[in-house]
Amino acid sequence: MLFTSYRFILFIIALFIVYYIIPKKYQWMLLLLASYIFYSVAGLRYLIYILTTTLSTYFISRRLNHIQELTAAYLKEKREVLTREERKAYKAVLKSKQRKWLVLCLVINFGILAVLKYSNFTISNLNGVLKLFHTVKQLPLIGFLLPLGISFYTFQTMGYLIDVYREKYPYEKNVFKLALFISFFPQLIQGPISRFDDLKETLFEEHSYQMKKVSFGLQRILWGYFKKLVIADRLLVAVNTIVRGPEEYQGSYVLVGMFFYAITLYADFTGGIDITIGIAEVMGIRVKENFERPYFSKSIVEYWRRWHISLSSWFREYMFYPISVSKSMLNLTRFCKNKVGDWVGKRISIYIASIIVWFTTGIWHGAAWNFVVWGLLNCFFILVSQECMPMYAKFHERFHVQHTFWYRLFQVGRTFWLMSFLRTFDCYRDVSTTFKMYGTILTEWNITQLFRGGLMQLGLTISDYVVLIFGVTLLLLVSLIGRSGSVRQKLYERPVMLRYATYFALFLAILILGAYGVGYDSNQFIYSQF
Repeated sequence: MLFTSYRFILFIIALFIVYYIIPKKYQWMLLLLASYIFYSVAGLRYLIYILTTTLSTYFISRRLNHIQELTAAYLKEKREVLTREERKAYKAVLKSKQRKWLVLCLVINFGILAVLKYSNFTISNLNGVLKLFHTVKQLPLIGFLLPLGISFYTFQTMGYLIDVYREKYPYEKNVFKLALFISFFPQLIQGPISRFDDLKETLFEEHSYQMKKVSFGLQRILWGYFKKLVIADRLLVAVNTIVRGPEEYQGSYVLVGMFFYAITLYADFTGGIDITIGIAEVMGIRVKENFERPYFSKSIVEYWRRWHISLSSWFREYMFYPISVSKSMLNLTRFCKNKVGDWVGKRISIYIASIIVWFTTGIWHGAAWNFVVWGLLNCFFILVSQECMPMYAKFHERFHVQHTFWYRLFQVGRTFWLMSFLRTFDCYRDVSTTFKMYGTILTEWNITQLFRGGLMQLGLTISDYVVLIFGVTLLLLVSLIGRSGSVRQKLYERPVMLRYATYFALFLAILILGAYGVGYDSNQFIYSQF
């Protein structure tokens, strides 16, 4: 059930009405029912996976909590008898038991994700190795279909379990409330990856109808549909034309494709997140932001603090820090300092943790070498930029340009194009084709073709380009205005007639200017494939 389908729109309208009619104590139960209906539309057979994740997480988190309570009760009872060393040893034994339960649940759930998402990728690579040894027999591919949102809900649920293990908060005793946290339908398709302690504050509460919240939520939904239907789906036509014809569209067309895809991906992904946050807001539920104007970033590190914030923070908190400060890494750091020197010793754990995290980030996005290379190149540029920091500092000490408008503009443009360059790996069919297209930028400088009818051969008309200029300009203006506070709040403070005229104009723009697909159902969101 696509967010942009008529069926989904009717679904959420009915949900909004029923949500505020029924007794408030049943609201979260209605959301659970709606979430499972939404999930079931994708295929009833997929329920087994999300139910396995829910039940395994519930019972193992309960077990972790039981061990924690047992530890606290025993230490309280024996506090006058046990020595400090004995208390420490007792804690260590029970922590080891907890760790075994945690690992079991992680293996079960990440194992399901790995088998479903990466089996054919692994088999394809094994077949490639067999070909190198001239083996005729090839392993058959497996006909797995990826369940809806499995990458997102698996990461979200395992984050919850790790937090319970770390005693950040107690486990959720009500299995149905945990099921709602895992399956909450607006964020199933493309996130954000919510934290339990953040989402539970409003997800399970009773909510009364509040005109301002409902209005703000509907505005956010409209804005999301505008980004998706008017900008992203229209521009995607040109992107597909370029990347599906690598022999024909080379040189400057590759740069155009990079630029167009950067806008398409941003409008598509943030549009989906706007719809998610807006749906939740209509029902009084607070979902955290997932973007903070990433294309205004002045460095690649800043970009990843602003883009897909929930995923970046998940990898940072649950992978990077645990790996970089693990016992084995600390031992390796000491060894390198003693045998090689401080320069290597100070960096080895950070470098290894970064490579592991970015490899995982790449493979999370897709079971293909394109995404692995994309992730590792992100890692490379981040580490290089960190190593260049002393050089940057010396440059700024001498020239004092870091606070000027033009230098900041240069930083923003540099970061935008670097990320656009890397994002091209999303588009072309394999790594070699992508690098070949990079090479044509230098060897096939055919920019004059673009203005001699080349742009009109990408599947877009003059009217389409006019609409895109209007839409992207509006997108940029809203982003600039949003730097000084909520745009919706500023609009709310305007006269009533102006507000409603703005809402109606946005609705008409979606209705008239939207790029609709066959049967007036739009394209799937790009990030749903990840």
